Amino acid sequence: MAQEAIWPGSGSAVDGTTPFGLYDSDTTFQADAPKFATWCAKRLGYPIVDIELQDTQFYACMEESVSEYSAQVNQFNIRDNLLHLKGQATGSNFTHKRVKPTLSENIFIAEDYGSEALVGGTTDIKRTAISVNSGSQIYDLNNLVGEASESGASIEVKRVHYEARPAVTRYFDPYASTGFGTYNMLDGFGFGNQSPAITFVLQPIYADLLRIQAIEFNDQIRKSAYSFEIRNNQLRVFPVPSESGSLWIEYIKTSDRDNPLRTRYSGSSDVVSDYSNVKYDFMTYSNINDVGKQWIRKYGLALSKELLGIIRSKYGTIPIPNADVSLDGDTLRAEATAEKEQLIEQLRENLEQTSRKALMEAQKEESESQQETLKKVPYPLYIG
Repeated sequence: MAQEAIWPGSGSAVDGTTPFGLYDSDTTFQADAPKFATWCAKRLGYPIVDIELQDTQFYACMEESVSEYSAQVNQFNIRDNLLHLKGQATGSNFTHKRVKPTLSENIFIAEDYGSEALVGGTTDIKRTAISVNSGSQIYDLNNLVGEASESGASIEVKRVHYEARPAVTRYFDPYASTGFGTYNMLDGFGFGNQSPAITFVLQPIYADLLRIQAIEFNDQIRKSAYSFEIRNNQLRVFPVPSESGSLWIEYIKTSDRDNPLRTRYSGSSDVVSDYSNVKYDFMTYSNINDVGKQWIRKYGLALSKELLGIIRSKYGTIPIPNADVSLDGDTLRAEATAEKEQLIEQLRENLEQTSRKALMEAQKEESESQQETLKKVPYPLYIG
């Protein structure tokens, strides 16, 4: 039996009749779709004029309208939350979810600075001991790479552990000959020959800091300070080693630092990386509020008007006895296009006014206005 080409006045069941079936299982959509079809038909002139549409076409327009509303809202949410969603699992669905702002992406960006400052990051810091010969001051980094089992790899030395003993170890040496030893200080205070023997001296912390600083300044000014320099893959250490032994260096492979895909996450294919793979699915129709459903009805009416205009544009005129009847297909299509653009613009403006930035600015203005109002409230005076 052929379907009626003219709207009969009521619609059939929705289940399985929409092109994609995105909302067919939603009971609220099943109840609203026939009502939407009847409303659209009457808004288009039924029963005064025939409407050359079937119920399934109205349902298709409603499905597209819900999908368009969902897409517009989801696009806004992706833009508003992308900074905080990067790095999350792509399998996590964020539709109808409240997204909490985090510092994840800021920390992710700052990790390279942490790597360079040796205070964190994702670049592996490797260590190796190299042989130091007495009287030898210059060492070839190419040979160091071979010793570190990084043959053929480009490395960058970050730290060379070639330095004097910490000043604090010499300061607390009880028999230090530099005048800072504990026993020497006891003798200086006249307590060296006391019985029972005094084995410690109580001093303020700044005294320790001043003595440690004096030791370090003494090494730096009066002695050859421990340091190093790297030029043209040549490591030069100061002062010249007085005995053979080992020297520890810390380095990184430049390929690790320069790899843009090396992250703290398991990889870049299974986490949110950009706009294209943030998982915002089609909304559940029953979860959309009445404000959204009203927009959906209006946009669906515009789609139905556009579809009716396409159908009526197939024949510009219909011949009748002694005259022709002109159809309004082009007019319907033009009106539908303008209505759709207006609805999309209106929805985007509403979304922009509810962005995280806009809400915070509005909250700030409200707080400042409230403070200005409270300033005008008389202050009570209490007389004791």
